[in-house]
Amino acid sequence: MKHVLITGGAGFIGSHLAEALLGRGNRVTVIDDQSTGSVANLAGVQDHFDFMYRQGSAADKNLLRDTLPDVDEVYHLAAAVGVQLLAAAPIHAIEDNVYPTEMLLSELHRRAKHGHRIKLFLASSCEVYGKNRSGTWTEEDDLIFGPPTQPRWSYGVSHALDEYLAMAYWREHKLPIVIGRFFNTVGPRQSGRFGMVLPRFVEAAMAGRPIVVHGDGQQQRCFAHVTDVVRAAIELMASEAALAGVFNLGAEEPVTILEVADKVKAIVNPRLEIQLQSYAEAGDQGYEDVGSRIPDLTRLRQTINFQPTYTLDSIIHELVTEARARTWKMERA
Repeated sequence: MKHVLITGGAGFIGSHLAEALLGRGNRVTVIDDQSTGSVANLAGVQDHFDFMYRQGSAADKNLLRDTLPDVDEVYHLAAAVGVQLLAAAPIHAIEDNVYPTEMLLSELHRRAKHGHRIKLFLASSCEVYGKNRSGTWTEEDDLIFGPPTQPRWSYGVSHALDEYLAMAYWREHKLPIVIGRFFNTVGPRQSGRFGMVLPRFVEAAMAGRPIVVHGDGQQQRCFAHVTDVVRAAIELMASEAALAGVFNLGAEEPVTILEVADKVKAIVNPRLEIQLQSYAEAGDQGYEDVGSRIPDLTRLRQTINFQPTYTLDSIIHELVTEARARTWKMERA
């Protein structure tokens, strides 16, 4: 039995990861300060005899030192969530992406010097590609960002800095790491409050409100179910071939945002209105969007033989079913 630590484990992806790791017979400890996650996401595992939840920050040195001594692997998911958070709290968002990673790597190196090498999965983001316009992104593509006067790019820059720092620890100290760049990951328990497009569309549709699409709606995205993404992360950690590698994690069937809105509308209520709203009208003056965000999964497939199992239609149906069940419970309460 491995003891696995998940930082940010009360978040959307982290809570699904905790369930999956426990299901594989691991002992799991979660550290989360609930700044963007919620302990409610862990309701399905909180009574499991091999699970422990510790409220606190991944940047807390004393908490890390108290937790790491018998840990075998770490999945570092603690980070600011979504570029929308930058508009409200840019300093907080940048520091929450960089400082905990720096602290964790330092503590893992400290453990390694005492003979205890702990493997790390570093969760990064497709935002690291910035405004690269190559169409389909491979892990070796250049990372291209806008000027610091546009805070929109600092989210990707902060994750890129995490990646560079992790790779530096590998090169200098052979600290075992795997880096995963998450693309649009969706599924149960995801909230739209940080701007995540699919849950935002479903929430609006279920409430009978217009589905608001930012920009012209022609932006292309690929949506992967959280179960598929979590499975890929776990299999990468189990693969020696993945060591010190950077991997795109997601799906690779592009769809426009307007098409996503149409799909949600058709499933929930065909009479709903779809409204186009400029970024300026949405309060994001000067926001520069990325027209196409499509991952090349060749490296991932070659390493772990990955294949997504969910379609976008099946994901939307699942989210709508979850929303209806939540509404029913609230009405019965």
